[in-house]
Amino acid sequence: MLLELEGVTAAYGRVQVLDGVSLAVPEGGAVGVLGANGAGKTTTLRAITGVVRAGGTIRFDGRSILGMRPDQVAALGIAHVPEGRGTLGDLDVRENLRVGAYLRKDRARIREDMDYCLELFPQLRDRIRSNASALSGGEQQMLAVARAFMAKPRLLLLDEASLGLAPGTAKTVYGAIRRLREESGISMLVVEQNANLAFSLVEEAVVLETGRSVLSGPTEELRTMDDIRRAYLGG
Repeated sequence: MLLELEGVTAAYGRVQVLDGVSLAVPEGGAVGVLGANGAGKTTTLRAITGVVRAGGTIRFDGRSILGMRPDQVAALGIAHVPEGRGTLGDLDVRENLRVGAYLRKDRARIREDMDYCLELFPQLRDRIRSNASALSGGEQQMLAVARAFMAKPRLLLLDEASLGLAPGTAKTVYGAIRRLREESGISMLVVEQNANLAFSLVEEAVVLETGRSVLSGPTEELRTMDDIRRAYLGG
């Protein structure tokens, strides 16, 4: 397994948010994380990246990353697209993409990957000289994903990529992410409220309730469960 979490706990001050999260992402695989608001989905990603102090076991490529700083985690090959996108508003599209590649030294490949991102998200090519703050919500989400990919990570963490987007825009964004995964082979851990979008991208999913993993399995199996359909699939 590329990423393994076992019994992960985390808290903000005295408030316990995670109380036993376990999941695994295989090399080249994509896993979804479902759950209601407050279930601990975003905190799980923050625990992986070292943004919050965590307990339990977190291994990446067989190595414990528990307690590492976010920059150390990023250097290992984990890129995080946070909820709210986190683009650098005062920088234009090209500058944001270059920031994504700041740890890389392979300049020729950086240019190739930048061209690939602009082909994957043609809206960004059209807005290449625009500051990120001037982009639409959908364009900012595209830029956030492209910037994360510019780091050439082995694992991409996506947090609510459809949040605040019109349905058509969200579908376009997920279509590009799906193509990115198919063409690059990058592994993904996907937090998403819209389970239908998540299931279009991932093969397996984990359901969190009040900071615990309560159910996991292949997406095709989860789709057949009445509770999952009612809670996350609109029927």
